Amino acid sequence: MKKFGIYTLTLALVMMPALALAQFGEVNDFFDDVSSFINGTLIPLVFALALLVFIYGMFKYFILGGGDEGSRDEGKQLMLWAVIGFVMMVSIFGVVNLVAGGLGFSEDENIQNIPNVPTNNR
Repeated sequence: MKKFGIYTLTLALVMMPALALAQFGEVNDFFDDVSSFINGTLIPLVFALALLVFIYGMFKYFILGGGDEGSRDEGKQLMLWAVIGFVMMVSIFGVVNLVAGGLGFSEDENIQNIPNVPTNNR
């Protein structure tokens, strides 16, 4: 009975990598779907919202806050937080794409138009 347990354990350990590789295609498709949703829908939406906040802050600072110091301060704070949001979103977007490219989940694995040295084939 002890040999049966050892053989079963050995077979399970040998088969683990094969099972993991069989599932990798689905995992890669899942990551591609998630990254395309984030890059194609979520990030432009968040950028648009941050731009609207910035424009509203400018409107509040320059137009509505003409003589009201409190309204001008609130508009200034909105613009400041919108700029901080832009910087954070661009930074996070870059880090996520860097990690995804490093792990091989990037769609652009084949670099096009690489300059090369011309050869003289006579």
